[in-house]
Amino acid sequence: MKKATSLQTDLFGLDPGTTSARSASEDTRPAKAIKPEPSLTAIQPKATHTKRDAKMVEASAEIASTRPEGDDMAFMHTIMCQVGLPRSKVDGSTFERHSGNAALLIEAGKLWDGQQFVQQPIPYGAMPRLMLAWMNTYAVRFKTQEIPVGDSASEFLQMLGKQTNGGVRGAFTTFRKQVQALSACRITLGFNANGKAYTYEGKPIKRFEAWLTNAGEQRSFWPASIAFSDEYFNTLVDHAVPLDMRALMALKGSSLAMDVYVWLAERLHRIEGRPLVLYWANLRAQFAQEYQGKEADKDFKKKFLPALHAALAVYPQAKVKQVTGGLMLMASPPPIPYQLR
Repeated sequence: MKKATSLQTDLFGLDPGTTSARSASEDTRPAKAIKPEPSLTAIQPKATHTKRDAKMVEASAEIASTRPEGDDMAFMHTIMCQVGLPRSKVDGSTFERHSGNAALLIEAGKLWDGQQFVQQPIPYGAMPRLMLAWMNTYAVRFKTQEIPVGDSASEFLQMLGKQTNGGVRGAFTTFRKQVQALSACRITLGFNANGKAYTYEGKPIKRFEAWLTNAGEQRSFWPASIAFSDEYFNTLVDHAVPLDMRALMALKGSSLAMDVYVWLAERLHRIEGRPLVLYWANLRAQFAQEYQGKEADKDFKKKFLPALHAALAVYPQAKVKQVTGGLMLMASPPPIPYQLR
């Protein structure tokens, strides 16, 4: 997989320099003028208190001591590393996320169920994020736009640690709903560049096929396969961001932690020269615009720092420091070494 360079200006090939580099305000002062907070200069994983934390420490130790190989490598499109899906259920049929000079609009669509068009919700949460990584990886690895969803669903759910017997109904239902939502949604990207405002519309998944009935499991409208659009697939092949699937799996309990991880994976290795300083207000604008009011930055920080702890626990190469008013990002190796891509 090639290191990202300048991309064509379409929905799924936006030049990272026009978005990620400006997705949160950069400090123009020399890095030495920014004082680290005395209580925390380097972000460290928190002490283990729960079963999930114990698994995080285990995953962190494995990632730090064992290089990724084979199935450990996953891929996410560079745009989705910068502006992600909703993390919680959306009331209504549209969702917007703004990040500096760029904005993402997701609109829920409809799917034909054999008798009528059925309105789908906006995809949200950890499941569609993992599904995208899984489908992207299949497409990149086998160089195909066709993803045999139905044949691989059990394997995918087992990978997630979901039961495929006993508790199969709930796991498969969630999977079905989210893959349908992903397949139906339409994505529009707006951004400013070179003194102009651009709007690009696209649909990552151009075709969704589903069985009308499945007598063996009684799962009606079960997905059989999906096909990526030409535009999405072509830019994915050239500009996919390699990620460590072990990290994504460890973070699956927090959509915010997953977003922070993929953002750092896409951003840190592209920093050149002096460190980049981002303020809490700008980080909130990128990751959590739902926090509003007088204490918005404070409330966001309470949620963001644990997610950052988790992301850094499974990205040991990342160099991030908390400084007065925000974070300092320093040039870091990517989670997947260039020679392994």
